[in-house]
Amino acid sequence: MTLVAISAAFGAGSTRIGPAVAERLGVPFLDRAIPLAVAERLDVSPDDADAHDEQSGARGRLERMLRGFIAHDAHVPTPLPADTFSAEDFRRATEAVLIRQAGTGEGVIIGRGAVVVLREDPRVLRVRLTGPAERRIEQALTLGELERDTAARALRRFDRTHSEYARQFYGVDIDDPALYHLVIDSTAISLDGCVELITTAARSPARRSLETSSA
Repeated sequence: MTLVAISAAFGAGSTRIGPAVAERLGVPFLDRAIPLAVAERLDVSPDDADAHDEQSGARGRLERMLRGFIAHDAHVPTPLPADTFSAEDFRRATEAVLIRQAGTGEGVIIGRGAVVVLREDPRVLRVRLTGPAERRIEQALTLGELERDTAARALRRFDRTHSEYARQFYGVDIDDPALYHLVIDSTAISLDGCVELITTAARSPARRSLETSSA
């Protein structure tokens, strides 16, 4: 059994690292599967999940952006129609999907609060990908995700919203190293090097012992 939960700051390269880790470990990469399952629980169609909300003043910024995580996690969230569902609905549905996936005993999950929701599960390797803001912007540009000005705005928006989500719903600081087994500056270490670090940790004998003792 191999479960890896990755929390990533904007521009930390999770869209490259996550799939590569899953491939190396021979487990599913669940980036898109998680929001689709959440959408199903909330009775929101995939088409609706890509809709834009133009009524920006209708609700709080955090709730609007959390709804958008159904469609996008590593980029700028795209909000859903204002009356679709609440942030609390989103949180409960996401937790249920994450716990169900953890029950399978395998997978690589990026974002969605998985490192917090699954922190008591000893089978889960919890990883944080981060780095200085300016270097993350540069990395986002290198990976071809956004233009510089857009990347700078997205970084501030994305990081702030993830921080608020963790604090509001779980009372934790998403940057607290105590939440993680590994904290990696993925702007200082190559993306391939990050993949190697994570897969090595996931396969370590000590982790296998933890999984066995918890079974």
